[in-house]
Amino acid sequence: MYNQTSQSSVWDKLSGTTYLNTRSASVVKQTYLLFGLAVFSALGGGYIGATSETLARFFSGWLGWIAALLLLNVVPRIAISVRHNHQLGVAALVADGFVSGIALSPLLWVARMIAPELILVALGITAFVFVGVTAYIMSTRREFSAPRGLMAGLFFALIGTMVLNSFLHIGFIGILIGLGIGALGVFTLVYSTSAVLRTPDADSPIPGALMLFAGVFNVFVAALNILLRVLNGSRD
Repeated sequence: MYNQTSQSSVWDKLSGTTYLNTRSASVVKQTYLLFGLAVFSALGGGYIGATSETLARFFSGWLGWIAALLLLNVVPRIAISVRHNHQLGVAALVADGFVSGIALSPLLWVARMIAPELILVALGITAFVFVGVTAYIMSTRREFSAPRGLMAGLFFALIGTMVLNSFLHIGFIGILIGLGIGALGVFTLVYSTSAVLRTPDADSPIPGALMLFAGVFNVFVAALNILLRVLNGSRD
């Protein structure tokens, strides 16, 4: 496995190659499987949040804001603290995904009221990026090449944007925004994966899965916010 610590530069993590032994290759694949569980759990929480006006109103207020802040910080800490207990660690990871989706209820509710297709665009781009990088990770055996991961993810982001445009007709500006968001997601995932692999004392896939999920969660939130702002600007 790569012999440097997680203090490697950003450039190293996005341009270098990490050599894997049997254990590290297994850990990174487990990390992505758990990451996928968190993503699917977040989809469930997001669906509930997007369709519940009560939750949207609650999390829009100061009490809900505090509750969301506490949940988004406490649940990941619980997952890390129980990472050596597989059942509890996975349960806490799934719970983190679910509460993250619920906490987005105000944004998702507004998007559903204004233009529900924007949720599909943001979700679709994020999903294609996730599938592309995950497919590359699952095919790795002896090394993780960040440039190859970037190329695989960017290729899927391009394909995803074209597919979304063919169904949702997001237009030229939408395509550019989609590609930009996809590129951001790819860089985030590849950077986080390199950071996970270059942590020599990693003893569980759960912290890495939490890191990857946090990156994708932030990309999705940024994507939806950008699309909403562009839509509102085009209507003014």
